Amino acid sequence: MSRVTEIRYVGYGVRDFDTERKFYAEDWGLVEVAAEEGAAWFKTHGHDEHHVVRLHKSAVDCVEVIALAADSRADVDDLHRKVAEAGCRVVHEPRALTGPGGGYGFRFFSPDGLPFEISADVQRLEKRAMERWEGMPVQISHIVLHSPDHHAAVRFFCDVLGFRVSDWLGDFMCFLRCNSAHHRIALLPGPPCLNHVAYDMLTVDDMFRGASRLRKRGTDILWGPGRHTAGDNTFSYFCTPGGFPVEYTSGMEEVDFETHEGKVHEPAPGVMDQWGIGVGGPQTMPKPAPDPCLFQSAEF
Repeated sequence: MSRVTEIRYVGYGVRDFDTERKFYAEDWGLVEVAAEEGAAWFKTHGHDEHHVVRLHKSAVDCVEVIALAADSRADVDDLHRKVAEAGCRVVHEPRALTGPGGGYGFRFFSPDGLPFEISADVQRLEKRAMERWEGMPVQISHIVLHSPDHHAAVRFFCDVLGFRVSDWLGDFMCFLRCNSAHHRIALLPGPPCLNHVAYDMLTVDDMFRGASRLRKRGTDILWGPGRHTAGDNTFSYFCTPGGFPVEYTSGMEEVDFETHEGKVHEPAPGVMDQWGIGVGGPQTMPKPAPDPCLFQSAEF
């Protein structure tokens, strides 16, 4: 069955392009791999994905695209068919992608209006072995989204895109897998928008080293450090200059995509954070608001 198998990148429209660009290159720990007037693309050190962040100078701060991977062009075509049959608005049908990294893919809006791309055959770039204490991201770990009907959103990701439920946190947060990682997408109630993008660090020490670098450069932890129960991953949450929440995480649970059976975790302080020693909490994260560019196509 054709399905999504990985996250590729998130594309942001940002008002203060220069400041956001500097943050990702100098503070967050990514590598700029392509640029043109008012746009820049960044990869991680430890993965061969062509880029994990795209920045584009815009009149508003918004999410312009969430890019996901499929294994083949045939899978892209099949997923396009499923998305269209589900009634989603298609931005463009499968075609050769002309931006950095190329590939073959299509774009569409989710039922909530968030922009997605699914692609295959994207150029891979060199990666290098990461070493403990570098404190640099290895790859995107997961993306958390809000939905006005998160149960319907779970059904869409599972029935149309091929994700599977790994766990629930009560009845309000669902963790979805598309490979052996416990979750690549998680869904929460709320207005349609991005909650945060998380990046895998090699070890928990790298998470702390990265947090230390950010603090020295003027970006402090909003929530953490801690360890969740669902996924068993460590966390430290921050915010980019443009107001987009981001996370350093490590130790995500590995599961069998085919056979893993999910469970329901009852919400409690010790479930949200098993360590219970960090600062903040969900209440210290930015309050979700509808993305200002819902159902609006990005320029590229």
